[in-house]
Amino acid sequence: MNREGEKMSIRFVCLSSTGALLLLASSVMAAEKPHPPYPHYWMSIATSNQSIPGMSEQMAGMAARFGGRGAAFGPRRELLLQLETPRVVQEPKADHLIPPGQKMGERLPLVTPVQEKTDYRPERGEREKPEQIEKPKVRMLIYWGCGDTVPKGQPRVVDTATMSPAEFGRALAGRSASPQTPPLPRKGWTYADWPNADDRQDIPKDASLLGSHQVKGNYLPDISFALDQKRDFMVPVEFSTMNRTAAGAWQFQWKAIPTASAYFATAMGHNQKTGETIVWSASDVPETGFGLMGYLTNGDVQRFLKDRVIMPASRTNCTIPAGVFGEVEGVMLQFIAYGEELNIVHPPRPKDPKQPWNPQWSVKVRLKSTASSPLMAADGEQEDARRRPAKRSDGDDERQEPSSRPEKPAGGVLDGFKGLLGF
Repeated sequence: MNREGEKMSIRFVCLSSTGALLLLASSVMAAEKPHPPYPHYWMSIATSNQSIPGMSEQMAGMAARFGGRGAAFGPRRELLLQLETPRVVQEPKADHLIPPGQKMGERLPLVTPVQEKTDYRPERGEREKPEQIEKPKVRMLIYWGCGDTVPKGQPRVVDTATMSPAEFGRALAGRSASPQTPPLPRKGWTYADWPNADDRQDIPKDASLLGSHQVKGNYLPDISFALDQKRDFMVPVEFSTMNRTAAGAWQFQWKAIPTASAYFATAMGHNQKTGETIVWSASDVPETGFGLMGYLTNGDVQRFLKDRVIMPASRTNCTIPAGVFGEVEGVMLQFIAYGEELNIVHPPRPKDPKQPWNPQWSVKVRLKSTASSPLMAADGEQEDARRRPAKRSDGDDERQEPSSRPEKPAGGVLDGFKGLLGF
């Protein structure tokens, strides 16, 4: 073959290769072509229970009737509905048709909030120069883990006096839920939610979300789905016991929640004498817990269980080690039970990746049950704990002398809270 023929062969091979690459690239781009935007609907289902050890249900009811702070005590059910759709109409209207067991009528109106316009424009030079902010002085002691005694290597000390703001932030940063963007108002989309200015009724204590749900409106296709027992309101968190041992450890136990997939607990207090803030979490590894008191995805739950950050659903007790809070009073315990999230996309993704898929709408249902309580024993339990023999790790009982620190009667602390609540 002469040189001219060789050149033509090379050109042919190059063109063929280029054509094949272009064909492959076009097929990949076609496969990765983004779907047209479609409506998203979120249901955030929560149960909360703010309590005080020794406070009866009747006492909590009295506090709620008197209003003020007491209105938040006792089990409460909360529901947040959020809708966004890539279509704008002049007069948006949508409703969530609910099952009879919810006992809140036939439907909940999803209202688009009115965006208030303002003509205010700051004049040039109107803004004053920001005042020089003094560096805050914060010293925090971070503890973690359930047990009778504080393990070696704790606490972790976080102090603004020896750290830059960036170092301080990194030291406090812990694990958090995977980034999720709920429906929200944005340009070119219609947003609506419940509760809203038109309807914000309380949810009955015996309300149930079980059954068929529909979302209908003049700017979206009909959304139909059903919720089972795993996605009903979760059982309130109830502490069955909370007491302080003779050694100074805090034991607390909770009733199992049937639909919980995991638990987490954290507590915080401030030492008035030293000026230190003390943070404890139930994690087996260093963790502040600041980012774990909200909704978690199913993937987050499985990941954090594997990392021993949160507690499995089979567990129902924990002990805050002696010496963590010591002389600190006014410690608040925060607790959360995570529910199993539900994600629906209609129509479902085809099993054959070559088959086209055009989602029409999606639904996300997320659940949690939370509780908060001051860390203190019910009436009489603290005094009993001081007299009760402590158990050794080998199972034998060992008598210990009562602590030299005079215990403040639990009733007196409870009476103080009663005074704040107005009864």
